[in-house]
Amino acid sequence: MESKFAHIIVFFLLATSFETLMARKESDGPEVIKLLKELESESWCKGKLFWPELIGVPTKLAKEIIEKENSLINDVQIILSGSPVPLDYRCNRVRLVDNILGSVVQIPVVG
Repeated sequence: MESKFAHIIVFFLLATSFETLMARKESDGPEVIKLLKELESESWCKGKLFWPELIGVPTKLAKEIIEKENSLINDVQIILSGSPVPLDYRCNRVRLVDNILGSVVQIPVVG
């Protein structure tokens, strides 16, 4: 029983690490940054609206950086990758999607 539990834990840790690598590889592309900048110019929200440089950063540190760089953000939520979230849009909210290791795995965006 204990070895099955250990195998499950190891598999889960490896799976979340793989997701971090995949998210970093896909989101660093220049076309994603260009799209986000286009969205930023069309947005009615003020200040910095996305942080691609925070992928792979510990979520607690990322939260501090976001709050420092945009003082209008007062609701930074840390959620586990794959968790359901409401689809409403708010200019004062950023969701940090992290893995079990506590690292950001998706580009944090105002919304």
